[in-house]
Amino acid sequence: MDAFFASVELLRYPQLKGLPMVIGGGRRREDEMFERLRQTHPDIEWGPGTLDRIPPDAFPRLADYVGRGVATTATYAARQFGVGSAMGLMKAAKLCPHAILLPVDFDEVRRLSRTFKQVITEIAPVMEDRGVDEVYIDFTDVPGGQREGGRVLARLIQKSIHQATGLTCSIGVAPNKLLAKLASEFNKPNGISIVQPDDLQQLIWPLPCRKLNGIGPKADEKLKAHGIQTLGELAARERDWLIATFGKSYGAWLHEAAWGRDERAVVTESEPVSMSRETTFERDLHAVHDRAELGAILTRLCEQVASDLQRKGYLARTIGVKLTYVGFTKVTRDLTLDAPTADAAAIRRAAGQCLKRVDLSKRFRLLGVRASKLVKPGTPEAQEAAYSGPARPKPRDKAHPDERTDLLFPELD
Repeated sequence: MDAFFASVELLRYPQLKGLPMVIGGGRRREDEMFERLRQTHPDIEWGPGTLDRIPPDAFPRLADYVGRGVATTATYAARQFGVGSAMGLMKAAKLCPHAILLPVDFDEVRRLSRTFKQVITEIAPVMEDRGVDEVYIDFTDVPGGQREGGRVLARLIQKSIHQATGLTCSIGVAPNKLLAKLASEFNKPNGISIVQPDDLQQLIWPLPCRKLNGIGPKADEKLKAHGIQTLGELAARERDWLIATFGKSYGAWLHEAAWGRDERAVVTESEPVSMSRETTFERDLHAVHDRAELGAILTRLCEQVASDLQRKGYLARTIGVKLTYVGFTKVTRDLTLDAPTADAAAIRRAAGQCLKRVDLSKRFRLLGVRASKLVKPGTPEAQEAAYSGPARPKPRDKAHPDERTDLLFPELD
């Protein structure tokens, strides 16, 4: 989907189309906008029916943002200034201060995500869900799927999604998932790109290695240190050299990927490994001085994880917490429960037990809660987990005088 989170907001605020806009930050700023409008335009009843009448100048600007939130996405007008997904909003504000800043409406995003995926499966039922805004589709056995190399079916999917949602998408058609993923980025927004095996040298090899899904920043740095910057230069290296340099598994994968080889099937059903929620604070928080605020945040995260589990029909055997301290040091702790659960209170108690094993004397900037070892209720796996008893917890880390969660979060114990 094209700039999905931003495009969802443009359905609500069509007057912002073509303007630089970043999605991120808290909903409070949008609430403040409506309060200002009520004061400056008391003659208008601001509500769902008047959203398209809000003047663009009334919207919050990125230049006014203070905090450490990150951009979920940006419109293509904002991307021209270098703003991208997962970029800190303060950094984005330096690149494009005049961009409009709006929060994510997760409920509407999920609704439209379900809608566009339903549209696709009615046309091409072999679909792999890859998140809220992306899927893989197997055209092989769809009637007409091979016409014009897949372009006819791609156009039908684009048209059908737009009719159902008002949103656009970009489609890459290729012999495998790896090349299709690359091709989907070639002609955004609302584009169709087709890559055939003979197109490898012309279309794929000139790309930077970082464009390949599976080559992260660290691997890219190491490749550059060896003089490898493009996929063509990667393909020119001997397979044995890549294995010796990057390890047997990853080195072999690098060689196959650079040559456009990918045997993965489109998987229509898969079980999630875990579910998690996390939040980055507007300011660094301390477990003692900001106890009430942190307690409320922890409760909300546990409730969100519980809601995710219940909505998708899973129970979790293991609950964990994640903290990022000032200076970006990360720490995680996990606890395996006596019986799998999707109950918010049980998840919160387990998260509190995990917090007993981390250093809470230092300020931190991020808190997360994770549920893993997921099972379906009523399955033999769930029954076995319920009766097998708790796993041995990890040894408690050396305690700090200020680490006692019975003092910091008394409601957890």
